[in-house]
This record gives sequence, C-alpha cells and structure tokens, in this order.
Amino acid sequence: MAVSVLVIDVGTTGLRAAVVRNDGSVAHLNYELCSPTSPFAGLVEFDALAMRDAVLRVASKTLAQAGKVDAVGITTQRASTVVWDANTGLPIGPSLSWQDLRTVGECITAKIEHNLTLAPNQTATKASWMLKNYPIPAGADIRIGTVDTWVAYVLSKGALHVTDHSNAAVTGLLDPLTQSWSQRSLSLMGVDESMLPTVITSSGVVGNATALDGAPPIASMVGDQQGSLIGQGCIEPGKTKITFGTGGMLDIFTGSAAPTSAQRSTGGTFPIVAYSDAHSMNWGAEAIMLSAGTNIDWLCNDMRLIDTPQQSHDVAAQCESTDGVVYVPALLGLGTPRWDYGARGSLFGITRGTSRSHIVRAVLEGIAHRGTDLIEAAETDSGLTTTSVRIDGGMSKNPTFVQALANASQRTIEVSPVTEATTLGAAFLAGVAVGTWKSLPEAVSTWSPAAVVAPNKALDRAQWNEALNRASGWIPELSALDF
Repeated sequence: MAVSVLVIDVGTTGLRAAVVRNDGSVAHLNYELCSPTSPFAGLVEFDALAMRDAVLRVASKTLAQAGKVDAVGITTQRASTVVWDANTGLPIGPSLSWQDLRTVGECITAKIEHNLTLAPNQTATKASWMLKNYPIPAGADIRIGTVDTWVAYVLSKGALHVTDHSNAAVTGLLDPLTQSWSQRSLSLMGVDESMLPTVITSSGVVGNATALDGAPPIASMVGDQQGSLIGQGCIEPGKTKITFGTGGMLDIFTGSAAPTSAQRSTGGTFPIVAYSDAHSMNWGAEAIMLSAGTNIDWLCNDMRLIDTPQQSHDVAAQCESTDGVVYVPALLGLGTPRWDYGARGSLFGITRGTSRSHIVRAVLEGIAHRGTDLIEAAETDSGLTTTSVRIDGGMSKNPTFVQALANASQRTIEVSPVTEATTLGAAFLAGVAVGTWKSLPEAVSTWSPAAVVAPNKALDRAQWNEALNRASGWIPELSALDF
C-alpha cells in the first residue's frame, strides 16, 4: 500500500506543503507567499503569527487533498528567530529574519571583547537583541526558537519546544563539541537556557501534529540546506549539492567524523551538522554565495535587459560566448572563499560591440564561476574530491546556466527532478523514522536526476580570478568586517 509523508517547508519569502510518496514522487503541493518586511535598510522582520496561520492553511489543504499521511517532516530557513510567551502563544515583538543586520555591532563587540565569533545572520545576537528591546509581559514564560521550533510548537498546539541538531548548530549558541547549549555563549548573550528548545535528532518521532487532522506524528526536523543535501541523495563523503536560489549554498557531505572547530576554515567554508538520528551524527561543510538569482532579478527589474528570469536562457543563447565580457556577481559582496563584504558587482571587458546577449550570458557565467569557487573551497577544506555536483533551486531550470556551471567547474552537473529538494530531504528523514523506508540509503535511492550535463568546453578561470581581484575591496570599511 502506498504511504506518504507530509512535508512543511518554510522558506524566506514563502512556505509550502506537499506529500512525498514512498517512490519519491511529490504530490499535492500548495504554496503561500509569506514575505518578510524591511522597515529600514538592513532590518528584515517577519510576522510569526501570519506564518503560523499560513502553515496551518497549506498543511490542512494538502491533507484534505492527499488524505491520511504516515508522518510529518519539517524543513525551514535557518537562524531566523522568534521569541514568544508560552502562556499566550504570542510573540513579544516582530521576529527577525536571518537576513536582518541590526546586530552587526554586537557581533563586532563579541569578537573584540570576548573572542567569540558570531555572524549577524545567526540566532545568538538576534535573540539577545529581542530580549533587551522588546517589552516582556509580567509573568511571561519566554520561549526562544528558530522557525523549525516555532512550526513544531504550532503543529503540536504548544506541546513541543524542540529543534534538531542541524538547526541548532547554526545558531551560534551550540557547543559543537558537546552538541548542547554553550553556557559561555548564553551568558555573554544574556539568554537563559530554560528559554531555549530541547535539541533532538533530525530523524525520529518527537510528538504529534495535533493541530492537523489525524494528528500524524512529527518525525523529522531539518534545516533547509541540509534537507536539500539529503533530498538529492548526498549522504556519502564527497557527495555535493548546490542550491541556486536568491543566493547560492553549497553543502558537501563529509561523514561521521566531527570537525575539530566550529569556526570558518581556511578555504572559507563552515562545518555543519548534515543530519542526526538515533545512531549517529553526520557532518558536512557549507560554502555560501551571497547573491545568485538576485543577479537575474537585477537584469529584469533594474536593468530591464530581460522581461522574466526565464528569458535569461533565451537571450544568453543568442551568442556562443561573452566575447570577453566578465561579470562578477557581488551585489552584496563576496562570500566563500574571500568573505569580502566590500566587494561589488562588476562588468569587465565591455566594447562597442558588446550586446545585450553578451551581458546576460556574462551574468549567467559569472554565477557559474562563483559556483565553481564554492566547489573548489569545499574540496580544499574537506580534503574530498567531487567529480559531479547535484543542483536544485530556481536557476537549476536554466539550461544555459547549467551548461556554464559544467564548463566552469569541469564537472558533471546533475539537475534535481524537483526544484526544491528540501521537501524530499525532510520526507526521507521522517519516512525512515516511521518505517516508510528501511534506511536512509534506501530512501535516497528513489532520487533520479532530471538531466545530466557534462562539460562541452572550458571557461577561462584565470581571467575570472583577475576580475575577482579587481572587484574586491571596493568599499574598504566593509571589506574590513570579518564575522
């Protein structure tokens, strides 16, 4: 008999619910926009109550279409922070997105005064700021959580206050050696451990989703990037995926050996928990591109060179090469491996003969070069070799871009059959926990690429590195920042 897992996937700008069958197919997908707001430059907030209501709507709609499910999996954006009063179930103020930069100063202070390395996109300084700046009701039972914690709380009608290792590890509050909350970090941030969720395994039944019909068991919780890693079957050392969405996120699976440090490595990657279960903790390394699809939005909305993101393929395909034009996609600075927040987007090599198609192709190839930077950094830090890379995200549907990535990296590119592989990853973890699949290897064996693209020429990496050098350090005071 066919069985299925309901997955709730909460992203930065929207959320979805879908069911994944035991053959790995996805059905009954429902989506709602749930965008953050930006009251001032650098501030990014979201309404946790609106998110709560949207989660219940899309989950209930999917259940009504699909019928009974065997389990629920939760996968979410990471490090975005909600603080609420458990007595009322109400947030004490606007929730802070991972994109929010209001705590840059606190991160700098933590580094200078306490030698504690925190980034403003982590939970630690966000939670501290909220506790200091929002009014706390008298007698409140304060809870702090990332989005996965909030969703589990909502689905269980307040019975659960939990997070998994993959989400907890990127908060800046977890001790990587003990996998428990760091007393030093908590003390410096002014956060009481009693406010924080219990850290649980990524795969395993933790409670029931009593807010949904049938109260199915909640059987997995996983960060979105780790969900994508698992969803694309990357559970062997060296297996690598990149998600090309608004930004670009590479994750490489490194195995069960724990890293010796939680800090950024020499190649510019960070250690992550890939997933955990009752038997083991599994690790990976992550590399970050600060802007990927954002550059395509820039071509559409600001430069007006194309009408839709999809048109970037058609326009770029009108020329066989960029004719020497190079674009550095550093609209928000450069992430891995340089971590230069003062670098800026740049176009080089323009001549009187440069056309619209040359520029559009250069943008796609620039993003492909940055993807290759991430691959090379991951290999440097992990000591592993990647002969093929699996990709998902909106840009994975662009044939010109996928070929450019193969040509820049000189690796085979395997395209995910679903744009958001996070859904598959959360389903695989939940399904294993309730017996839909006997093991994770059996679950991921259902994954099959929609396309396999091999290199058909080489892009000029030496010229690319020269362009990177010229785009770097454009705003020196921002380039001096280091998190």
